[in-house]
Amino acid sequence: MLLPVIMSKNSSIEWTESTWNPITGCSKISPGCKNCYAERMAKRLKAMGQANYRNGFKITTHPLAAELPLKWKKPKTIFVNSMSDIFHELVRKAFILKLFDVMNKADWHLYQILTKRSERMLELNSEIPWAKHIWMGVTVEDADYKFRIDDLRKAKANVKFLSFEPLIGSIGKVNLKGIDWVIVGGESGPGARPMDIQWVLNIQKQCRMAKVAFFFKQWGGINKKKTGRLLNGKVYCEMPERVKLTVAA
Repeated sequence: MLLPVIMSKNSSIEWTESTWNPITGCSKISPGCKNCYAERMAKRLKAMGQANYRNGFKITTHPLAAELPLKWKKPKTIFVNSMSDIFHELVRKAFILKLFDVMNKADWHLYQILTKRSERMLELNSEIPWAKHIWMGVTVEDADYKFRIDDLRKAKANVKFLSFEPLIGSIGKVNLKGIDWVIVGGESGPGARPMDIQWVLNIQKQCRMAKVAFFFKQWGGINKKKTGRLLNGKVYCEMPERVKLTVAA
């Protein structure tokens, strides 16, 4: 059955509930992509004969999956394209706008979009029908990619978030103006690069000062279950204050 691979109702990702993948495949654009979990999974699914991954990790759009949220009647928090990047340069603008149209129609769900391609997001920003239940985030793996935060700040999304995952270097000082939520996590799986606790604490301190919700996802490593989620003995699962307003709107 193909549906569970395209849309999972029970995601293992700690900060969401479900995933929706009308696009699969991607390409590496920065150091954080080196040990991509989605690439490993796509290759495994191709080897298993999963038709939706017949192209492995090459960009592939799935028009039949584009309207699945409309059929999912129970409200869910949905991570959009966990196996790709909606703003990849090989994804046609018409298809991107189609997905946003579906998100606007299926407005009983909350959507979380994450990209490394913040420049293309800005190119399409004025054409995207942003809504309160559509959150927009960028991945920032080290200090060299903080420009993505500046790009995100210019977007018209109502809720904006940052994913410092995999965190592979010190971020240093970060401007959190206009940011609602920060996720931090270490790299996991084969070849995982270590994450220094001081990098994490530095981000957490700045979130506290800026009153931005802080979510610590994992330490990572080869066995992420073994290393766990505790940061100085505590689990941090904060969500944006505006989440209640977003869901109720």
